[in-house]
Amino acid sequence: MVAGSGTAAVGRAERYAREVVALVNAERAEAGCGRLRSEKRLRAAARGHADDMAARDYYAHSGPEGRDGGDRMTSAGYAWSTWGENIHRGPKSPALAVADWMESPGHRANILNCAFKDIGVGVNLGSGGPWWVQNFGAGR
Repeated sequence: MVAGSGTAAVGRAERYAREVVALVNAERAEAGCGRLRSEKRLRAAARGHADDMAARDYYAHSGPEGRDGGDRMTSAGYAWSTWGENIHRGPKSPALAVADWMESPGHRANILNCAFKDIGVGVNLGSGGPWWVQNFGAGR
């Protein structure tokens, strides 16, 4: 669920998620990596984590119960051989979120990891956010 004005907020969050994928693929192309495929199970895991952080007002890779991104991806049905996750809170646009990630060595490494083949992005536009989650993976 995305907080805000109903279907308009959901539509904007989905549009933002697609923009993040496009921006990430542009960065990867510049670095010589292949394009990431938007993957529905990774999207579900990313959206779920963004929504959970917003609903329970925390900001961490692991939820209060200790589940990490790999756990969430597995629960969503994605059988991964390798995975990564970037989170962010606050940027008001996809371009700002991706620019911030690219300035952070660990986040940049995930974006430019050529072993990753799939991506799922979740955005929650609720109060105190937005919350941004990128899930990366390569299937088994």
